[in-house]
Amino acid sequence: MNAWTHPDLPAFAVVGRVNMGKSAVLATLLEIDDNELIRVSPTPGETTRCQTHRVVFNGKECIRFIDTPGFSQPVEAMHEIQRMHGDGTPDLDAIRAFVKSTHHTFEDERRLLEPLVEGAGVLYVVDPAKPLRDDFLAEMEILRWTGRPRLALLNRRGDATGPDEELWKTRLGGAFNLTRSFDAHQARFEERIRLLKALLEIEETHRPALENTIRLIHDEWRIRREEAAETLIGFLEEALLLRVTANLTEKDLSLESRRSRNEEALSQRYFGKLASMEQECASKLLRIYRHHLLKVDADPGVYQGIDLASGETWRKWGLGRTQLAAAAAIAGGAAGLAVDVATGGITHGAGTAFGALTGGVAAWWKGGSLPDLRMDLRGGIQLGSGETRAMVIGPPRNPNFPWILLDAMLVRYRQMLDRAHGRRDAQRLDGQGTGYTRHFPAERRTLFAKWFGSCLKGKPNRTLEPDVFHAITECLEEISD
Repeated sequence: MNAWTHPDLPAFAVVGRVNMGKSAVLATLLEIDDNELIRVSPTPGETTRCQTHRVVFNGKECIRFIDTPGFSQPVEAMHEIQRMHGDGTPDLDAIRAFVKSTHHTFEDERRLLEPLVEGAGVLYVVDPAKPLRDDFLAEMEILRWTGRPRLALLNRRGDATGPDEELWKTRLGGAFNLTRSFDAHQARFEERIRLLKALLEIEETHRPALENTIRLIHDEWRIRREEAAETLIGFLEEALLLRVTANLTEKDLSLESRRSRNEEALSQRYFGKLASMEQECASKLLRIYRHHLLKVDADPGVYQGIDLASGETWRKWGLGRTQLAAAAAIAGGAAGLAVDVATGGITHGAGTAFGALTGGVAAWWKGGSLPDLRMDLRGGIQLGSGETRAMVIGPPRNPNFPWILLDAMLVRYRQMLDRAHGRRDAQRLDGQGTGYTRHFPAERRTLFAKWFGSCLKGKPNRTLEPDVFHAITECLEEISD
């Protein structure tokens, strides 16, 4: 029984020179950023034995990749295979005899060739920025002798190119069935899919299994996007419904110093809770997209300190004033229409007109104000020996606030998608970047304006939620492209 392959499964051995990015390619392709599963390190020779990584859907294995030790003595190994074979060009039988030999000099080469002898295809990873030396040519020859399906992968790092890149492509084209480029530190979903589709071009035996695997990956990615949309809707609703309350005595309210201190304490509580909600939302998204190394940077003061009157902030997140006024006017008109309907038409459309006018004007004038918090006093609560009043704070008065909340999470979502799993450097989701909401189609802005308004009033419109879910899912798909 084969140790590395199965006759019913497509299998590919990831091979190459040490420290050429084999493990990083595999980590990005399979979305594994855990060093306990795939060790990605600048230290040469981290992979010292073959490791199988299985792609499983619904409990069924669909494809497997085998991370192998890097070539350590390819020129010497090539000469040894030729010596063992004798005259003519070595073939798979010669490779098999080499693997079965007890020569301890070529342990890495014999280990990495074991899966190929059993039937695995080849995914050969090279760094085209490195000079093309004789040892790389020896690796190509050995892999060519196996006769297995062979894909060469130019693991480019950013836009950097080496002087020998065209020569690399020429030599690889002569020894491999197909050559493709891939950046293990930058590749996003579509690049990963293109790599899997390239395997289809070299592996005919298991074509149906590969096609089914690609379809399942697409389906699973769609499900993740829908889970992300649900997470964002839950966060936005919870954030817009957020209020914090403190019961205060008349003395607390009548003395300016005490009142100010209480208002400040409540404001800090409000923004602290908001930041916790944001952090939890981002953490859920990170789990959905299998990121363990990314961290969330949620500062309780981030919203309190935003200066929405500055041109920089308006260029970054939220709607422009004209967009905000138009969206609010339509949402206000819808609310007024409800009044007209409720009165049986007695108002002759005045409710609709008045709602649109007041909504648009309020959004225009308040759209550039600082996000000061709403403050309510609700009285009549009897506690102990005296009467108290409830001070309720939240949410910010600025009508752009919900749009800024949405933009903040969409920017972080894009950062998650941009983060390749083959990277091992520390990074935080800092929310830096330009927002998306001002580029929404008008009908999408109108929909969100209506739903945001209902949430801010404490009565989320449940009939709008299916449309909101669809709109956010569409938005996430656009960001993915």
